Amino acid sequence: MKKIVILLALLAGFQELNAQSCCFLKKDDMQLMASNKAFQRSHKLPKPYVHVSKAGGEMMEFSTPDGQKARAFYIKAAKPSQTTLFVFQEWWGLNDHIKREAEHFYSTLGNVNVMAIDMYDGKVATTREDAGKYMGEANPARLEAIIKGAIQHVGPKAKIATVGWCFGGGLSLKASILAGKQGVACVMYYGMPVKDVNELKALNTDVLGLFAGKEQWISPKVVSEFQDNMKAAGKNLQVKSFDAEHAFANPSNPAFDKKATEEAWNMAIAFFKERIK
Repeated sequence: MKKIVILLALLAGFQELNAQSCCFLKKDDMQLMASNKAFQRSHKLPKPYVHVSKAGGEMMEFSTPDGQKARAFYIKAAKPSQTTLFVFQEWWGLNDHIKREAEHFYSTLGNVNVMAIDMYDGKVATTREDAGKYMGEANPARLEAIIKGAIQHVGPKAKIATVGWCFGGGLSLKASILAGKQGVACVMYYGMPVKDVNELKALNTDVLGLFAGKEQWISPKVVSEFQDNMKAAGKNLQVKSFDAEHAFANPSNPAFDKKATEEAWNMAIAFFKERIK
């Protein structure tokens, strides 16, 4: 009897562990570079800005499969729409600059829902040190639970597009992988690519990668490897490397590259419009 009880306990533990498992269990290279001082210095401190939504955007909560709640800045389409754009913050968190950018996508793309997801559970950094801490300490299992919760919230019939910058660029790609057949378009700005070819095979959509050719972290070598891996996975990747530094299109960056930002924006919008019908 005692052996049976022990066996049942072990089995329950295994089932619990299996239920908690996720595709992206380990911190990626972007998270591992969070404490790098040169990487931190490459990010200018965010400009002061308070966003007032003109489109009725509001903060909302949704459930996550780990039994918790997550938040997002949500703008509902003017008419019922099956398409939702997930917007992923850069390493600062879901600040007002990201909310403004989410609203910019909303007003430009037409009749889509837009959901800027809070990946730090309410924490927003105003210093490089805090940003590095929040990004570096983010639990990959929790990050995935938040993304899965957002996918469950929009429902099984939803079409999901994704976009993000820096840390959010990598999350954009991961979210499109997790969305499976619901994914319709993925744009990533200078984010760390997923390197596992088998994980990339789960993509259901094309990817537009907008990279900074002058940076040393998401380097030309990293981008080239990403191209090779996407080809091996049988997926379509469009790449543009700009003559610019990391965070060139960061919506909070006071020293952003205007020319590169505008070109990247136009490419992203054209990419989305071609795939969001």
